[in-house]
Amino acid sequence: MKLVVTDYIEENLDWEAEQCRKAGIEFAAYQLKFKPEAEVLAKVADADVIVVNMVKFDASLVSKLTKCKVLIRHGIGYDNVDVDACTKRGIVFAYQPDYCKEDVAEHAIALIFACARKVVASRRTLDKSSAAGQWDFGGLFPIHRMHGKTLGIVGVGRIGSRVYRKLQHFGLKIIGTDPYLSDQRKAEFKDLQWVDKKTLFETSDYITIHTPLNPETRHLVNAEALAWMKPTAYLVNTSRGPMVDAVALAKACAEKRIAGAAIDVFDVEPPPTDHPLFGLDNVILTPHIGWASAEAGWEIRESIMNDVLAHQAGRPPRCIVNK
Repeated sequence: MKLVVTDYIEENLDWEAEQCRKAGIEFAAYQLKFKPEAEVLAKVADADVIVVNMVKFDASLVSKLTKCKVLIRHGIGYDNVDVDACTKRGIVFAYQPDYCKEDVAEHAIALIFACARKVVASRRTLDKSSAAGQWDFGGLFPIHRMHGKTLGIVGVGRIGSRVYRKLQHFGLKIIGTDPYLSDQRKAEFKDLQWVDKKTLFETSDYITIHTPLNPETRHLVNAEALAWMKPTAYLVNTSRGPMVDAVALAKACAEKRIAGAAIDVFDVEPPPTDHPLFGLDNVILTPHIGWASAEAGWEIRESIMNDVLAHQAGRPPRCIVNK
């Protein structure tokens, strides 16, 4: 049995190599992100199991995988993998839906707080005042108290539900929208008011996005949705970049039609220097770091290796997308 890792974010995969050595599994790891299909195929053609982070496994590449039995995504989202193509090819496609859920929820909350308390803008105020030798709060106010404000959660699944629970007793009114959640699951959130998307955008002071990327959710936040928002409201996105129309968001922020935004994810990563959100004082940008913690990093490595060892033992991976 052979395991091939197409690309990875860890400093090294020495631990994985040692686990495979102990199990008698041949192991190879590459950095094939942005490489042409022919080069990727040459490296993975003889793999029984493939682990992918960001390499694009479209229908063309998947159709050429004659030996692969299991494809494992290193992460939660899997918009870089053609699941239907895997199914047609008889390849089990697995992912790690529990990965970094606590960390992304914490990052979303940190960005909500940073917007509400104008943390980044306050640093600019401090630098300006320090240079002048006296306090100058021009342009910083108003800052509004969070207590009593409305938080809207779009997508109340693994991560959105954790944002709710972590902020449940913070004095916020919390509303949510999620057309995919069952009534039974919704009933578990005792103090959360369920509303439609338009009502959520119209009434929230802070909106945080936690939905998977698919054709239905792409540009879920567009010019129309932004027009629904209050001029004092903030948008936070830690899910996937294409969930938000960046051009429309930049226009809304530049024209002060909304108070601002905090964005951790982008259509192209890293974003180009001419990205429309760069240079806007009321926009906080972080480098797709919501997933990051030492704890989450080891959790996903162990989870993926368990999936690999399960396949070796004739068992299915823990979380299969195309059952």
